[in-house]
Amino acid sequence: MLFTDRTDAGRRLGEALRHLVPRDPVVLGLPRGGVPVAYEVARALGAPLDVTVVRKLGVPYHPELGFGAIGEGGVRVISEDIVRHAGVRDEDRAAVEHAEEAELLRRARAYREGRARLPLAGRAVVVVDDGIATGATAGAACQVVRAQGASYVALAVPVAPPDAVARLRETVDEVVCLSTPSLFSAVGEWYRDFSQTSDEEVITLLGRAPGGGTAEAVEVDAGGVPLAGDLTLPPGAEAVVVFAHGSGSSRHSPRNRSVASALNGAGLGTLLFDLLTPGEEVYRANVFDIALLAGRLADTTRWLRTRAALPVGAFGASTGAAAALRAAAATDSEIRAVVSRGGRPDLAGADLSGVRAPTLLIVGGDDTTVIDLNRQAQAALHCENELEIVPGATHLFEEPGALDRVSDLARAWFSAHLLHGGAESTVRRREF
Repeated sequence: MLFTDRTDAGRRLGEALRHLVPRDPVVLGLPRGGVPVAYEVARALGAPLDVTVVRKLGVPYHPELGFGAIGEGGVRVISEDIVRHAGVRDEDRAAVEHAEEAELLRRARAYREGRARLPLAGRAVVVVDDGIATGATAGAACQVVRAQGASYVALAVPVAPPDAVARLRETVDEVVCLSTPSLFSAVGEWYRDFSQTSDEEVITLLGRAPGGGTAEAVEVDAGGVPLAGDLTLPPGAEAVVVFAHGSGSSRHSPRNRSVASALNGAGLGTLLFDLLTPGEEVYRANVFDIALLAGRLADTTRWLRTRAALPVGAFGASTGAAAALRAAAATDSEIRAVVSRGGRPDLAGADLSGVRAPTLLIVGGDDTTVIDLNRQAQAALHCENELEIVPGATHLFEEPGALDRVSDLARAWFSAHLLHGGAESTVRRREF
């Protein structure tokens, strides 16, 4: 079984866990990659979502060997056999626990942003990760959850090797695993997209979870063509950003969802939608039909204005950036700001000169071909614009911190031009 991304895996896992709805469970994601999966599980079960922050306690001279784990609330799960056989001294044990506890508390505070940890005493708990290799972390998390008072502990993962699943069945009440391939080397090989999950995405998904979230599955009317979308309107949102994904992607793009989460955290609404129907996606030429994609984006913007009378921005990736700019160039366009991530704005051609919306072009520093194409497109723009180059980043911004930088830039640009009336016209290039 191959998963498109963590969102896809979470939705499939949610379907397999519906038998737990009568237990009124709490869903806990293992940061960071397990949280996008857990978010979809929580939505499917209508359950509250939280993280379970667990830190392994490693033997000082052999950190890969864990002698225990700690969790929030002072919970400690220690293997006295390993402590004894590894010769871990009391003072070394105390030092390791002290250091890991400080990191655990720091991460827990950062992820929850001041929200209280969900109580687990007497509750059924579903612990979710994006996959299991050895099972050490997931097993420790389940032990910690049990020590925190959970009455029923289920471990749910999309993929894991069969021997790890067999071991974990002995320590929890239930293991739900969608795929147990015998030839297993790494979790990421079972995903088409296994890009890094950012801390910012974890934070926002926790805030959007059932019981207080604002995400809504919608059917967009794009000029009579129904398109699937996900609309998020934070309380008091004053603007909304429409996402136009790139070639071969969809509204489930984890990179776009990560950026959308950052925008939601800043009080901006977001709409992620599929530019093409499933039948249209089969024909590769449609992915590069900029006129078709721009028309869909324009129709979607008009539909969105009937749902939320707010200023609209557009975020485009790859070919989606050209679609966003072409839509923004229309004389009746309501797009007030544009951000391109690793985009191909050059594909908008002559329409670039007609764009009036302030435009930010973001390119990875190691994406040299696309940098040149963006420079050419920037020269054709007559609106306020900037070209931002993120050093060390490649086309998909998969390097540590690269996508977080994209999120920061997009959030600042949309906040300035959608919420605060814009600024004086500038045409410049910056490197960070």
